[in-house]
Amino acid sequence: MNDEGPSGTVAALFAVDPAGLGGVALRARAGGHRETWLQLLPPDEPWRRIPLHADDSRLLGGLDLAATLHQGRPVAQTGLLAQCHGGIAVLASAERVQAGTAARLAQVLDSGEAVVERNGLSLRHPALLGLVALDEGSSDDEMLPARLRERMAFLLDLPDGGEPPALPPGIDAQAVADARRQLRQVSAADDTIQALCGAALALGVDSLRAPMLALRVARASAALDGRAQVNGDDARLAAALVLAPRATRVPEMPSDEPPAEEPPPDTPPPDDPAEPPPQDDADSPQTPTPEELDEVVLQAAIPPGLLAALQFGQTQRTPGASAGGSGAQQHSKARGRPLGARRGELGAGVRLHVVETLRAAAPWQGLRRREAALRHGALPPGAAVPAPRRVEVRREDFHVSRFKQRRETTTIFVVDASGSAALHRLAEAKGAVELLLADCYVRRDRVAMLAFRGKSAELMLPPTRSLARAKRSLAGLPGGGGTPLAAGVDAACALALSCTRRGETPILVVLTDGRANIARDGSPGRERAGADALAAARAVRAAGLTALLVDTSAQPQPVAERLAAEMGAAYLPLPHAGAGRVNQAIRLASARPAR
Repeated sequence: MNDEGPSGTVAALFAVDPAGLGGVALRARAGGHRETWLQLLPPDEPWRRIPLHADDSRLLGGLDLAATLHQGRPVAQTGLLAQCHGGIAVLASAERVQAGTAARLAQVLDSGEAVVERNGLSLRHPALLGLVALDEGSSDDEMLPARLRERMAFLLDLPDGGEPPALPPGIDAQAVADARRQLRQVSAADDTIQALCGAALALGVDSLRAPMLALRVARASAALDGRAQVNGDDARLAAALVLAPRATRVPEMPSDEPPAEEPPPDTPPPDDPAEPPPQDDADSPQTPTPEELDEVVLQAAIPPGLLAALQFGQTQRTPGASAGGSGAQQHSKARGRPLGARRGELGAGVRLHVVETLRAAAPWQGLRRREAALRHGALPPGAAVPAPRRVEVRREDFHVSRFKQRRETTTIFVVDASGSAALHRLAEAKGAVELLLADCYVRRDRVAMLAFRGKSAELMLPPTRSLARAKRSLAGLPGGGGTPLAAGVDAACALALSCTRRGETPILVVLTDGRANIARDGSPGRERAGADALAAARAVRAAGLTALLVDTSAQPQPVAERLAAEMGAAYLPLPHAGAGRVNQAIRLASARPAR
């Protein structure tokens, strides 16, 4: 199959075998090219959109509440995934999908059926489908869960500019239908399978699903061309579309240099009369050797820019780890993103989930009405239950709503303003604060700044999101004097704990060379000041705070590294700190779990 455009080629291949290829993680903005790409998918197949907050009953199936209450007996309903059997499911805002929903989708993709075991029901519906996950995340802060990305053959980024997506020439609905019939007859040689596995290993793709998905893509490509055998072009296309987006390291390309020494043969090899002479037939297909096929597959799997991206560490982050904006998640009774319902008691600040409460009570209505009639002597044994007039809800049926909200993040800069290099350090901190505030404008996070010099620490910038206020506070900060490091760390710890009590997630960023000369009580002396600084650092670690220590000395200092170890902080030796590098280090540190 000719590759006339990655987005159109992906749509054609996915249309051939949606269930076998798992799906497409489509990262694009709403509207425009994204809707054009979705229109390339077969319109005659079952096609359903899955809301972001669809519960288990809507997703997998379950109790039909209205029919159950009306008929007085449990009535089952089919979920969205079972309705997509043989077709495509489209998940909106997939970067924000809950972990539980992602796990259920992964289970359906693996087993090909939707299983329901609750509310007195035991249902199994076939659900062979392909999933299109619409990822609208603007950065690595929000990403499709790893368990879903691993099960999808294609990770496609669709830019807004350029030509709109289109199917390759000669590919239409009839060609896709013919390819589906041809797919069962397509096979791949062992050399092709080994080449795809070797390319995955060379690119650092650890998942075993990736080469399996690449093989299925190669078979779909051969089916679109009407062939029953996978060739080298199919393998190259599969490697470029499936393996390359998952690369985590720079592959070692095979060397073109001949061996250093190759002794000439003593005598020419005798002619083998049994071996026919080579045929020079231009029409006969040329099958590459395993070494040649492995080399061309590996070369095809390296797109432009991958080498530089891997060298500078711009590979995909571990899915699920935040890139540094949002704070820790916490459960709430009345605020935040809906998280479903659970059995619970009514109390202060608790919301009753009416639908789930009725769903829990519905299967028992016939039995409860019969019990009530027998208890009052109005219904003889074996008689029919009268028509229901009301729904009897008991205490054990109560379900309460759950919510989840992210805690606001507050980054606290602790700046050493002592000594002759204070102005340089403050300039670095000021630039980092300004860059971080630009990010906080989107994530609604806050920053604060503490400076220590002389004999004490001073709060220069209370927690704020205002860039103008930060500039005004930093502009007139003087430098010079002693280094009360313990006082600065103590003040930062106290501020961080106050942020924690307000429901925020604090991150400490300490810019210092680690050489203290003022003790906690204000008396001079390096030995006592160093001991007090280490004690203050241990208090930070005991409080479980996330911290980053930036060593601003000309050369990395062991005393600063020890201080970071006692604090449980990430250590960053940065003799020539730039605002961009400090901001990047803060984002990386905020992804580390608190100790």
